[in-house]
Amino acid sequence: MNHWQLAQLNIAHAIAPLDDPLMAGFTEQLDAINQLAEQSPGFIWRLQSDSGNATDISYDADPLIIANMSVWASLEDLQRYVYTGEHLAMLKQRKAWFGKIDGPALVLWWIPAGHIPTLLEAKAALELLRLNGSSACAFSFAKPFGPPSINPLEQPGVRADTAAWNPARVSVS
Repeated sequence: MNHWQLAQLNIAHAIAPLDDPLMAGFTEQLDAINQLAEQSPGFIWRLQSDSGNATDISYDADPLIIANMSVWASLEDLQRYVYTGEHLAMLKQRKAWFGKIDGPALVLWWIPAGHIPTLLEAKAALELLRLNGSSACAFSFAKPFGPPSINPLEQPGVRADTAAWNPARVSVS
C-alpha cells in the first residue's frame, strides 16, 4: 500500500486581471485544462472554489497572484500530465499571460495518503524551498525526492494532524 501522495503548488503573477482581454487566451482554456487534469491517471484532488477553479481563491495580498494546487498518486503521474499534450501546449504559452516571480513558483511535497493539503501548508512548502532549495520536505521537478519509506501514522507519538511531514509546522525563520 502506498502511504504517500504528491502535493503540488504553483503560483503565477498575471499580467492583468483575469477578466482583461489580455488574459482571454488563458481563461478560455482553464476549464478544459482542469478537466484534463481530473481525467489524468494518478490525479486525486485539486484546489477549487464554487467557480470550479482556484483563480478566485486569494493566495496573498496581490490580486494578480493566482495559485494552482493539486494532489497526485505519484511524481510520474504529475510529470506525465504537466509535460505532455494540451497542458504542455498551454505551458509553452505562459509568458503571454504571466510575469516573472521572484523565487520558486512551483513546489512539490509528499503528504500522507488521503490528506488534503491547505493553502497554508503549500505556502510553507514554497517558503521552505525558497530558503533551503530542494529537500525531502519541499522540492522541485528539477531536483525531486521520492516518498518517505515510512508510514507516517506508524511513527511513535505522531498523529495525522501533527505529523512531521506537514510543512506548515516547520519553522522557516
